[in-house]
Amino acid sequence: QVQLVESGGGLVQAGGSLRLSCAASGGAFSTYAMGWFRQAPGKEREFVAGISRSGGYTVYADSVKGRFTISRDNDKVSVYLQMSSLKPEDTAVYYCAARRLSGTYYSPNDYGSWGQGTQVTVSS
Repeated sequence: QVQLVESGGGLVQAGGSLRLSCAASGGAFSTYAMGWFRQAPGKEREFVAGISRSGGYTVYADSVKGRFTISRDNDKVSVYLQMSSLKPEDTAVYYCAARRLSGTYYSPNDYGSWGQGTQVTVSS
């Protein structure tokens, strides 16, 4: 099973940008579709973006479409989330996850491995 470690979170002003990284180890990274989720205090974990095993297909939550970009580098066994035009409502802990072989991109229940999360705080 793949292990995941996120990095790149921090404090940024509204309108700013951040790039999150997620490094994988211990598994065949290129065989996993990957996703980014986030969880704000008192709220459920929500889908942010997903990417296919090859990187040829991506999908986004409506709330981040046009502002966030997911990508992956299978040679570097990493997945990334470029976040731009950040808003205070983007404040959350962001998690990367490896999806099970069959499942949707949108449900946390369809992901078998999770990182520990990285905090993103957007100030107004």
